[in-house]
Amino acid sequence: MEIDKIITKHALKNALDYKGKANPKAIIGKVIGTHPEWKEKMAELAQKIGKIVGEVNSLTLEQQRGVLEEEAPEMLEKKEKQERDIFAFFGIKEGENVVTAFPPGPEKYPHIGHAKALLLNNMLARQHNGKFILRFEDTNPKLVQNIFYDIMQENFKWVGAEWDEIVYASDYMQLFYKMCEKSIEEGNVYVCSCDGEKIHESREKGIACACRDRGKQENRELWSSMNTVPQGHAIVRLKIDLEHKNTTMRDPTIFRIIDQEHARQGKKYRIWPNYDWQNAIMDGHLGITHRIRSKEFELRSELQNYVQTMLGLPTTKTFEFGRFNLLGVESSGRKIREGVEKGDLLGWDDPSLTTIVALRRRGFQPKSIRDFVLSTGISKAEATMTWDDIIIHNKRLLDAESDRYFFVQDPQELWVKAGPEQEVELNLHPSHRKGGRKMKTHDNFWVSSKDLDSLEEGKMYRLMDCLNFRKQKDGMEYDSVDVERYKAHGEKIMHWLPRSDDLVNVMIVMPDKKVVTGLGEPGIVNIKEGQVVQFERFGFCRLDKREKSEEGKERYVFWYTHK
Repeated sequence: MEIDKIITKHALKNALDYKGKANPKAIIGKVIGTHPEWKEKMAELAQKIGKIVGEVNSLTLEQQRGVLEEEAPEMLEKKEKQERDIFAFFGIKEGENVVTAFPPGPEKYPHIGHAKALLLNNMLARQHNGKFILRFEDTNPKLVQNIFYDIMQENFKWVGAEWDEIVYASDYMQLFYKMCEKSIEEGNVYVCSCDGEKIHESREKGIACACRDRGKQENRELWSSMNTVPQGHAIVRLKIDLEHKNTTMRDPTIFRIIDQEHARQGKKYRIWPNYDWQNAIMDGHLGITHRIRSKEFELRSELQNYVQTMLGLPTTKTFEFGRFNLLGVESSGRKIREGVEKGDLLGWDDPSLTTIVALRRRGFQPKSIRDFVLSTGISKAEATMTWDDIIIHNKRLLDAESDRYFFVQDPQELWVKAGPEQEVELNLHPSHRKGGRKMKTHDNFWVSSKDLDSLEEGKMYRLMDCLNFRKQKDGMEYDSVDVERYKAHGEKIMHWLPRSDDLVNVMIVMPDKKVVTGLGEPGIVNIKEGQVVQFERFGFCRLDKREKSEEGKERYVFWYTHK
């Protein structure tokens, strides 16, 4: 039949475009676009498309291409699209040496904003066969916590950003000191003993303090004695320009005294470099050629390049992109920490957060996070995103791979008079894992209270892939098993479970931390911890753990991912 051939060629083309899995919805649009007369027979068309898509998706990519070449070779003729180089603004020439880095502070759980800078720097290096360095900026002992070195590495590996080298800034303290001593000899830095308020006023008004006029010998002696000076009584400052329009250039602090044990270095040091000094030196010393980071660092680029030039180090080309904010999502590490401590959040992996551990625990896939951060672009413009912007990427992946199961929330008994005994077999996946879910049914079922309450007298309903029934004055009455009869006369399809002793107790933690409970089909016992499945007509959920309920029965605890 002609319409079958039309559907087949569109299904094959769509499958080849999307890694071997055609999407029935996309094909409906293609067919209606060229044959609008089928709009009047949508039910029949949908059935045909579903059948043909199932057959096409059961083929390998090579088989799909072979059939399309034979049936409709013109569908394969297309102009090659040259992929847009999102890093073109750097003007990197072919064969040019590229070394990038991502320098997190091991101070908190990384979130999706960190993932963007991480992945962009990783991708830039890989695109040019360069080197990617993970560098821990751990020179503030007040903030650094030992646990986050491992947590960050685990999180970064999970999102797919493997590094070629790992470096710890705190291992380079002698280099920072050496560069400071060099700068003292060249008259470019001075030791300042003013209090914090006076320093702030000096920078704000552009007025130099008396410390600025100290000579090399005095600065050399004061630097040498800083280890014996109490915290807060001396700092080292760069001598640049107190009237500079960029306030970061107004004689910034490059060293301060911190009397706190360091997570890795212990009590070995108490004179610690400030961010810009260690960042500029590390970039130059390691030969970082390019770095992409968020716009909050834009004013610091001038200072860091100044330090590199002053010290005779290679300069780093940086690009600062506009940050994206997720509507209604807390990203402040301080506020998240407070929420965890107060019990308002379940932890750093609370389902309302976009920390990498939270996204992972909810069931977001690493590729969806990479696709999302790329979709936000790397322009200077700030953007406000929503959960839906992330979900669209994850849903595409989960739709293609996740097994399907029945979960009945708030189950209520449904008795269908004269319901036949059947062995119903449902698909684990609609296109490429046919069958696999066998359940014996008779006349007694569980359905959700919401579905049961919605039934109207005299109307036909269908238990999905099982049977049709009507609601009568004295109860539910069996009608038929024929799906075509339902399509002609039915009102609503609902999921269900047979009354059985082998059903599974299920608990689902929702993003708002509310808990949903109900029953699941027996096959749920085969789900592995960490696996994401789709509970039909409910949503995608990730199995978090198995535990004993208050009654001592085994319970499967899921985290809700999204619709």
